[in-house]
Amino acid sequence: MSGEDAADGSHLPDGERLARALLTRVVEPGDEVAGRWLREWGAQELVRRLIEGGRPLPGATGKRWAGMRTRACRAEPRRDWDSARQAGVRFVCPGTSEWPAQLDDLGDARPVGLWLRGSPNLRMWALKSVALVGARACTEYGAHAAATLGAGLAERGWVVVSGGAYGVDGAAHRGSLAAGGATVAVLACGVDRPYPRGHTELITRIAQQGLVVGELPPGDHPTPSRFLLRNRVIAALTRGTVVVEAAYRSGALVTARAAQRLGRFTMGVPGPVTSGLSAGVHELLRGEAVLVSDAADVVELVGGIGELAPDRRGPVLPRDLLEPAARRVLAALPGGTAATVPDIASGAQTTEEDAVARLYELRSLGFVERHDDGWKLTRQAVTAARQDRHQC
Repeated sequence: MSGEDAADGSHLPDGERLARALLTRVVEPGDEVAGRWLREWGAQELVRRLIEGGRPLPGATGKRWAGMRTRACRAEPRRDWDSARQAGVRFVCPGTSEWPAQLDDLGDARPVGLWLRGSPNLRMWALKSVALVGARACTEYGAHAAATLGAGLAERGWVVVSGGAYGVDGAAHRGSLAAGGATVAVLACGVDRPYPRGHTELITRIAQQGLVVGELPPGDHPTPSRFLLRNRVIAALTRGTVVVEAAYRSGALVTARAAQRLGRFTMGVPGPVTSGLSAGVHELLRGEAVLVSDAADVVELVGGIGELAPDRRGPVLPRDLLEPAARRVLAALPGGTAATVPDIASGAQTTEEDAVARLYELRSLGFVERHDDGWKLTRQAVTAARQDRHQC
């Protein structure tokens, strides 16, 4: 590795970075046993033991140790490095200036390192980021909610992080991109191999406008277990996780539960109670998750002091602006017929003098009119009263 590779402001020796790059071909994501070896001996010593052989390290069976040794001996980290550079990919790991410190919360399950495609600084972007995850086979409602949230968060200066998958993930990314915002796709494969293939154009656009991130080295392929393990990175990288749609066995719930274990905020967008794709979200909301309906709700939870969502209320109706005494007099008038002052005063529980004063006030506002010796609601007031009842 050349000297320029370490010119990122870090104090990590080139050999340590090269050893960690090699280990991304040897160690599966989230391997806590290997993470403990890394913590105790460091990457270079671990690579030396793998290549030179000897007795298996504590926690490894003979078969597993042999498999890891085979992969280590076959690995060509300098070739990976050259291929990555040609593809516009770089490698960051603990100890380098671009490493997001919040990933250290994963303990021994933290990534050995991350391969990045895109120019923004991951550490800086992760400081103000939110994960949006959910069902791959989402409904039209779920896709709309995810895209709207992604756009709203982007407009407020937040980075949207998701997994690049079909459904909610893709909608969240597209919403952020459409708003000219920042988005990060965390993949379960090499960042030079867009997956799913149907999202090749989307992931390419994310790499141009944002960041594509992965634990696996260039050219490596995804597996079912790698998708689930990838979710812990999404949870740890962000300030909070929003689940838009998820069935009971959805991988999005894995992300949400990982976020809860890490002490991150967990949020859910409710859906129809009859929808199986919202059942997992509703289960989260019965626990520690917070219900959110738009980007303002999310930012109020994960943002700084004073970033409050607006008060939620229905429309202000004309009668809402009346004083309580005037509203009581108005309510005492029957819907379609005239009423005398004594009857109105009795219904409003006030004196006749006060009722007359309020009636003249209401007449000036267009609510009532004089009718022979009585008073009745105007046609507009009757219509408004019916609309009020429908609003209730």
